[in-house]
Amino acid sequence: MTPRQQPEQQAPPVQKLHVRYAKRGRARFASHRDFSRAFERALRRADVPMAYSSGFNPHPRVSFANAAPTGAASEAEYLEIGLRERRDPDAVGAALAAALPDGLAVVDVAEAVPGGLAERLTASHWRIDLPGADPGVLARVVAEFLAADAAPVERMTKNGVRTFDARAAVVRLTADPEGLELISAHGTPLVRPDDVVTALRNRDDEFAAGVVPVLTRRAQGEWDGERIVGPFETRPGR
Repeated sequence: MTPRQQPEQQAPPVQKLHVRYAKRGRARFASHRDFSRAFERALRRADVPMAYSSGFNPHPRVSFANAAPTGAASEAEYLEIGLRERRDPDAVGAALAAALPDGLAVVDVAEAVPGGLAERLTASHWRIDLPGADPGVLARVVAEFLAADAAPVERMTKNGVRTFDARAAVVRLTADPEGLELISAHGTPLVRPDDVVTALRNRDDEFAAGVVPVLTRRAQGEWDGERIVGPFETRPGR
């Protein structure tokens, strides 16, 4: 039997870039897989000199960090790309912006710094619009939720139904006449904004009854006690 030929080993990236992108409008319904395919097509159209993984099925070096759930809009999604040739980050951003489909937008591109991108994404700021909900009920149930020690919720995952505490992930939660502002910490398992809505509804059936929440991630990064600080904000010259 002829021994199987070993795959060619690819050279490591000579440059890594971090990309902040947005999902807007109908693009919020795109799954993570849909976006991955759209972004890889955009990389080819933009002629970005991608580095590839080694192995029998090389893939462009793209790493996603904490993607928003399907159905949620976002102004603060992040990923990392590895290049085989150095490029100006602003030029890469402009080329990708022109190549992406409507609803997917490049917000910023920056040179990667030492350390993993995910290490700088430990909290999110979410806007949860609840059109038509009773403001008085929103305020009351939010106050009860914040006073509780725990708020268990169930969600179907790839490993089956899991139960976890939505209250433990909430750093800040406020109600207004149109909906909620949520600061949530990233943990394992990750508590999503729809999990918090489920926990609130579990407390009171009147909470946003019959209302479909509209979720938008406004920021992602590290919580400094006052706001979310994005991973690009602390870099020199940004």
